[in-house]
Amino acid sequence: MRDQSNKLYSLLCSSTPRSASDEEMSPRTSTDTSSPYNTSPWNPALSSPFVKSPWQQSPAAVAPMAEHRCAGLLGSLVRQNGHLYSLATDGDLLYTGSDSRNIRVWKDRAEFSGFKSGSGLVKAIVLSGEKIFTGHQDGKIRVWSVSHKDPAQYKRVGTLPRLRDFLKSSINPCEYVEVRRHRRNAVWLRHFDAVSCLSLDSEAGLLYSGSWDKTFKVWRVSDSRCLESVTAHEDAINSVAVGLDGLVLTGSADGAVKVWRREWNANGTTRHALVRVQVQRESAVTALAVSEDGGVVYCGTSDGLVSHWEVKGRGLAHGGVLRGHKLAVLCLATAGRSLIISGSADSTIRVWRREAAGGAHVKLSVLTGHAGPVKCLAVGGDAAGGGWLLYSGSLDKSVKVWRVPEKEPSRVTRVPEHARGDGGVTEVRRV
Repeated sequence: MRDQSNKLYSLLCSSTPRSASDEEMSPRTSTDTSSPYNTSPWNPALSSPFVKSPWQQSPAAVAPMAEHRCAGLLGSLVRQNGHLYSLATDGDLLYTGSDSRNIRVWKDRAEFSGFKSGSGLVKAIVLSGEKIFTGHQDGKIRVWSVSHKDPAQYKRVGTLPRLRDFLKSSINPCEYVEVRRHRRNAVWLRHFDAVSCLSLDSEAGLLYSGSWDKTFKVWRVSDSRCLESVTAHEDAINSVAVGLDGLVLTGSADGAVKVWRREWNANGTTRHALVRVQVQRESAVTALAVSEDGGVVYCGTSDGLVSHWEVKGRGLAHGGVLRGHKLAVLCLATAGRSLIISGSADSTIRVWRREAAGGAHVKLSVLTGHAGPVKCLAVGGDAAGGGWLLYSGSLDKSVKVWRVPEKEPSRVTRVPEHARGDGGVTEVRRV
């Protein structure tokens, strides 16, 4: 039986990474109307009209800092009628996805543009040049592009799989695979359940998508062609991450992290061979991240732990476990060559630094201020005064912007009550 924290995290919402106990609470589905999110305590309303500006930006919420190395909250974007599920950054642009099916674009923490999908809350966002890929609850991957004439205008330019590829495959019986849970057959190149995660290998020109249908698929970015579909796990895939030299990792609600090695076929398609099963535990794997230099792999689980491994040749060597979160880890992000950042259902964000000598990890800070589970993280460019810009999206309907240093803060920074939005006090604690 799943432990108490695993059950709690699975109740948060439909976009929260799946645990094996989810089937007992509500059936998985690829449509929003019957989603288990509708029974979630975090769902205040089902109507979310696309309006010009549903967001409000609070002023910079941190008192002037004499010490630029100190972490602190720089601002907060608060949404009135939606929860945040996905974030992505590109230079000075921030993309946010929510359960209202809208993707909003922000520039310098001010509203810049936005576009809307027809259905399916936005669970993942990946940027590749002028293309934006979004993964949705309805099982589709949508492709968007920015206008060359007006950088504030976006339009949908396609859907994965391409319609012509799907129609061609649908008339060939050999192109169908058995879908046991739905008791029917489906075309192999389409996800038949929610797309839970996306990861880009920019050097290889490949996009990876993971789904609650237990598969990950490989797409060629240049022509949107599906090159491969791999039935990878016994339960929903919650995270996929790309490492160096063709290394691909998948994490699932079945408790396993699997390591795959990409190989190229003569016809230009791919073949992913299973190298090893890295973890097999009762707690669901909820998030994966790879350090910038590709040397360390991080894994968040529903029991609140962050495990890490060092890449050794074609395998991984266990490095240890980072503890501190009281509830499930829902998201991970890396910054530079040494920082690992985790967001949790306990509403906190924790920051660690990996030491160059020996690979030990040192706790830097605990960022508190969200009033709900932290669902997504994104790291921007260098923050003014040093460190990194960190964006955090939460089920409390807000995006917060932080300055994260690479060294331990020398003091506690408190944030005025109005910045938090729930009457509390936000603080960054040295731990």
